[in-house]
Amino acid sequence: MPSGDQFNFTNLPHRRYNPLNGEWILVSPHRTKRPWHGYQEPAAPDQKPTYDPKCYLCPGNQRANGARNPVYTSTFVFTNDFPALLPDLPDSHCSPNHIIQSASLSGTCRVICFSPRHDLTLAEMSPEEILRVVEVWAEQVSELGKHYSWVQIFENKGAIMGCSNPHPHGQVWAGSALPNEPFKENREQLAFLEKNDSILLIDYLSYEAEDRTRIVCENAAWLALVPFWATWPFEILLIPRRHVLRLPDLNSTEREDLSQILKSVLIKYDNLFKSSFPYTMGWHGAPTKGGNFDHWQLHAHFYPPLLRSATVKKFIVGYEMLAEAQRDILPEQAAQKLRQTSDIHYLKKAK
Repeated sequence: MPSGDQFNFTNLPHRRYNPLNGEWILVSPHRTKRPWHGYQEPAAPDQKPTYDPKCYLCPGNQRANGARNPVYTSTFVFTNDFPALLPDLPDSHCSPNHIIQSASLSGTCRVICFSPRHDLTLAEMSPEEILRVVEVWAEQVSELGKHYSWVQIFENKGAIMGCSNPHPHGQVWAGSALPNEPFKENREQLAFLEKNDSILLIDYLSYEAEDRTRIVCENAAWLALVPFWATWPFEILLIPRRHVLRLPDLNSTEREDLSQILKSVLIKYDNLFKSSFPYTMGWHGAPTKGGNFDHWQLHAHFYPPLLRSATVKKFIVGYEMLAEAQRDILPEQAAQKLRQTSDIHYLKKAK
């Protein structure tokens, strides 16, 4: 880790810069010793049935809107019954004065059931099953990217992350405008290319591959690390080694390696606190319409909320909502903890 003259970045508060969004984060490593007397989340049960007749996402079951799922045997995609976005809206803007603005937004929302089995998570699926999910992600970006500027693939895992159904699934939201977070990433990656004549995340990946203090796991095509500027305690950034703009651009070897490293990352998450580790994860690739985006590098963000145990989470409140993000545990320490966890899922060890 870079250090300044006569300043201990390991033990003293300091700020770190996030080059992907142009924002700073406060790091307070001296606070890791503080006692915790706050709220603790109930631990999620490990055991679920392979099929739940009351689950809206299980094969053959009726969903909340009355539609019935097919008896699917692999990954299954359908249009969300209660979507946040609607297709084919007219292009409309409203600005009654120089402060008030609104604009219409067309889009669509889909649900991706990762597996027909109700009791599995991505961490417990085989690499071959995960590969099918990867293929579906790429297919969704290819299809929806023809019509929309941004295609957001994501997964909310666990009730603590607001997931209302434990069946293994993710979502796709596609819209006609660039949302806030990718807007910032687009701005910063373009500025970096114009200033340095190189790709931001490729340069960063090269630095981390040499430094190695924040690497969690890696293979021939991918590197998973706790970023230097991480906000969430055990946040992970997953980056392909080759310059790749979007999920559909991955070759067959990169897709297979992706399925392997996804399984490795998620097993390490579960093993950290011997629990089904909650998180929000999502893919950021180049926008799919609107110009040249060669300054982009495909990557995935993993934002898990757990802080000290399976029942103690980090809250984004107070100073963080009003000033800037803050963390206690150093990213280097978080990476070491994840790196040192077993590659065998704790539930398999228990059998």
